[in-house]
Amino acid sequence: MSWNIIPDPLLPWWFIALATLVTLAVLAFSLYVSARGGIWRAAAFALIVLAMINPAIRREEHTTLPDIAAILVDRSQSQNIGVRSRETDLALARLRKELSQMPNLETRIVEVPGSPDGADGTRLFGPLENALADVPRERLAGVIMITDGEVHDVPKEAKSLGIDAPLHAIIIGRKDEGDRRLIIDNAPRYGLVGQTATIGFRVVDEGPGNAEPMPATVNVHIDGKLAVSEKVTTGSPVKIEIPVAHAGANVIELDTEPGPRELTLINNRAVIATNGIRDRLRVLLVSGEPHPGERTWRNLLKADPSVDLVHFTILRPPEKQDGTPVDELALIAFPTDELFDRKLNQFDLIIFDRYRRRGVLPLVYLENVAHYVENGGAVLVASGPDFAGNYSLYRTPLAAVLPAHPTGDIFEGGFTPDMTSYGSRHPVTAGLPGDETDPPSWGRWFRIIDSKVDHGDTLMEGPGGQPLLVLDRVGKGRVAELMSDQIWLWSRGFEGGGPQAELLRRLAHWLMKEPDLEEESLNAHVEGNTLVIRRRTMKDTAPDATVTLPSGGKRTVSLAQEKPGLFTGRTGADEFGLYRISQDGLDTVAAAGPLNPLEFADVRATGKLLAPVAEATRGGIYWAGENAQDTPGVRSIRPGRAAAGTDWLGLRENAQYLVSDVKLTPLLTGPLALILILGALLLAWRREGR
Repeated sequence: MSWNIIPDPLLPWWFIALATLVTLAVLAFSLYVSARGGIWRAAAFALIVLAMINPAIRREEHTTLPDIAAILVDRSQSQNIGVRSRETDLALARLRKELSQMPNLETRIVEVPGSPDGADGTRLFGPLENALADVPRERLAGVIMITDGEVHDVPKEAKSLGIDAPLHAIIIGRKDEGDRRLIIDNAPRYGLVGQTATIGFRVVDEGPGNAEPMPATVNVHIDGKLAVSEKVTTGSPVKIEIPVAHAGANVIELDTEPGPRELTLINNRAVIATNGIRDRLRVLLVSGEPHPGERTWRNLLKADPSVDLVHFTILRPPEKQDGTPVDELALIAFPTDELFDRKLNQFDLIIFDRYRRRGVLPLVYLENVAHYVENGGAVLVASGPDFAGNYSLYRTPLAAVLPAHPTGDIFEGGFTPDMTSYGSRHPVTAGLPGDETDPPSWGRWFRIIDSKVDHGDTLMEGPGGQPLLVLDRVGKGRVAELMSDQIWLWSRGFEGGGPQAELLRRLAHWLMKEPDLEEESLNAHVEGNTLVIRRRTMKDTAPDATVTLPSGGKRTVSLAQEKPGLFTGRTGADEFGLYRISQDGLDTVAAAGPLNPLEFADVRATGKLLAPVAEATRGGIYWAGENAQDTPGVRSIRPGRAAAGTDWLGLRENAQYLVSDVKLTPLLTGPLALILILGALLLAWRREGR
């Protein structure tokens, strides 16, 4: 309860002010003329003014409002290192005991778990703002943070917090902690296939006593396989060249041995995903003669901006003698020697489209192409009637790498290309658009070159099971034979067309050894908190996969058939880091969460990050010590007083209250005012009557 005297005017203030001036004027005049009774007249006028002001006693009934203290408990991943989690619990328990003994104080405890994957580090000020959203700032007693000090959303200026209460930090950890970590300085996101990518990194020993450089071993794994092991000096920047072996994600992991002092080994490794891209796909297209499908091949290849196409077409075979001078047949001489000899190995893919032996290309050039395949090159042969004749490409040195030989027969008649049982599993042909029905909903072709398969795999077939598309591996290279020149009908939309572009795209990528189109492949990726494993195989079953967790533990995952040739398995991916998957002699890796999380960039306890905010709000930084024995005591302080000591922290006592009832009691009631005024006038009259 409290009371005070306040005015409760009966008339407007301007009128009261005017009456006051009149009163003062009367008093001044009375004094000037020395009139008898002037003082009593002035007193009467003063009482009239006072009655208009109507002073009253105001009595208030108060309900005291408790102050509010916010406690933020850091539960991020770095707080699980060593005994930090237990010491955090001890510090919180002792702090709650201290606060429970303070009267008129409400405590709000906010457990802050940190980001699930650690990518954003520890963020305490966002949760603090949410916790105080409904708290009037004049009721805030203070903020206490229990953390290791590695907070990554500290504001640059304390005034941006919008609070004037003290902010304290109780640091869990030790002042002299040391740790070794591997820091990535430069990591390219993209690299050209067949070239190298430069990665810059450092191995750093941090903490007291770790100033002297020392040797450290760094192992580099590419897609889960050890690529290089290198000796480095701690503290010195290092650059290494990493080969970009294939298109798509090349997962590169660097790890270093434990240092002389370690808090955790998580930051002793770093993972980089460099996406391999092809600079340009260099294709040599050799057309034996003009025909309707030639332009289809050319248009398909020219439509892709990533393809550099060299098209060699035989417009005038040697047997065609029409008297046209040689110097009028072409503007420039075609560089056959350069293409088929000196620069042959620069091509990624060579396509022979209805080519037949006519003496234009010497046999030695075709022998060079056979060697090109054996050394890792790729050749696609699209056969026409020429392949079944005496001048067939099969009757050249190139026959050494071709998987099928012609019988000399040609089938001409409408048929719908179909998939073999092997082709329904093979990644080149499995799941082609239109293959959902039996037979596929594709347009017909009208010619197939009869052949016998010597080696390789038949993916598509024509009438009577005649081979239509045959693939084979030869040496280090690959070969594909298409036993028809009618695929152009699909591109023209004949009878609905067919998946010509998709088939040829997959075929070209398989020839160039893209990992996604391998018959036997193991892939994995993370979806949310689930590790998805995909096994492509030509077998009917797939054994279980062994998964090595980032923490080093192992688990077995069963794979179920999703569709012919594709088996899938799923398991939890609660840990973030690199998962290694092995199965049936194949290995792959998958990264969960951020590759190099901010949460573990530096895990040493520190008070430096929170010190500027604590100092600006008159708070303090305290080290809890072993088993939280040094957790500070808590005191109530008045506003403006010191809020931090060596072993105590202060919470502001705001003394806020809620007014529940107000009563006004007039001091000068009507009858009383009338009696006093009349009495003053009578005294003035009596004084004048003497």
